[in-house]
Amino acid sequence: MQIPLVTLRQIEREREIPFDELVEIIEQAVQSAYLRHAENQNITVPRAEDVRATLDRKTGDISVLVPELDEDGQVIGEAYVTTDEFGRIAASAAKQVIGQRLRDLSDDAVLLAFKEKEGQIVSGVVQQGPNPRMIHVSLGDVEAILPPEEQAPGEEYPHGARIRVYVTSVSKGLKGTQVVVSRTHPGLVRKLFELEVPELASGLVEIVSLAREAGHRTKVAVRAMQPGINAKGTCIGEMGRRVRAVMSELGEEKIDIVDYSPELPAFVANALSPAKVTDVFMLNESLKQVRALVPDFQLSLAIGKEGQNARLAAKLTGAKIDIQPDSIMND
Repeated sequence: MQIPLVTLRQIEREREIPFDELVEIIEQAVQSAYLRHAENQNITVPRAEDVRATLDRKTGDISVLVPELDEDGQVIGEAYVTTDEFGRIAASAAKQVIGQRLRDLSDDAVLLAFKEKEGQIVSGVVQQGPNPRMIHVSLGDVEAILPPEEQAPGEEYPHGARIRVYVTSVSKGLKGTQVVVSRTHPGLVRKLFELEVPELASGLVEIVSLAREAGHRTKVAVRAMQPGINAKGTCIGEMGRRVRAVMSELGEEKIDIVDYSPELPAFVANALSPAKVTDVFMLNESLKQVRALVPDFQLSLAIGKEGQNARLAAKLTGAKIDIQPDSIMND
C-alpha cells in the first residue's frame, strides 16, 4: 500500500504536525491494524513487538514485516506481508488514525484557547439544543453550555439572542472541548464593571467584595487605591451611566455600590444601603457580630424583601448583623 506524501506534507503545513510524527502515527496504525487482522484470521504472531510497519519517506510505500520462523519455531528473519486484503485494512486504519489525530489536535487547540478564558466573560449567540432546559451558546469555535443552575431567574434566552456569559470551567469531554458558562456567577458582575470602568482595569479603583442574588440584587464594595478618587462615584458614572450599563446587561438587576471601610461597623452601615443607619456597634469582635440601629420607619427597608438586603449586606461584609429599630434604645 502507499500513502501520498503530498498529502502528508500538506497536513504538516496546515496543522503544524511534524512530518516525522505523521510517519510514526501511520506506522503505529498499520502495525495495530495487522495485529487485529492476524487475530481475526487466526494467524500466529510470536510477539506483537516483533511486527514492524515502515513507511518509505521517499516513495510513500508502507511495508509490514513479520517474524519468519524455521521448522523449530525459531526466528530466522523477517517476511513481508503482501495480501491485498490486509492492504485495504491497513489503508483504512491509517486514514482513521490520522483523522482522529487531527481531531485531537484541533480539540487541544480549542481547549488551550478557551482555558485562558476561564474566569473571563465572553460574548456568544444562543442556539437551540435538544434539551430546552440546557441552553447552548455558540462562542465561535465551540458551543458552550449554560445549565439550569447557572441561568438567572426571570431571564429568557431566545434563539439567536446575543448574550455575555462568564466562563466557569473548560475541560476535555468525550465529544471535544466542553465549556460551561454562567449568568449567575458574581464574577460576571465584576467583569462587566471592569469593561465599563477604566479605573478598575487600571487599578485606580478596586472591587473589594461582591455579594449577588442573581436576577434580583447585587451589592458591590469598592475603594480607591489613590487619594482624591471617589471610588463609588467612579463606578456609578456620570448621571449613573456606568452602573446603568451593567444593570442593563443583567436584565435590570438592582445594583448597590457602597464604599468599603476597614472598620467593620462603618462598612456594615454602608452595606445596608439604601437604608440610612443611625449607628452600628460591635457585639462580639471575634465573631464579627454587630448591631445596626435604623430609624423605625426604615426597618423594613434595611431588612429588605424576604430579608434580602440584610442577607446581602452580611455576605458582603462577612459580619453577623442584628438590625434593630432606634426605638429599642428607649425601651
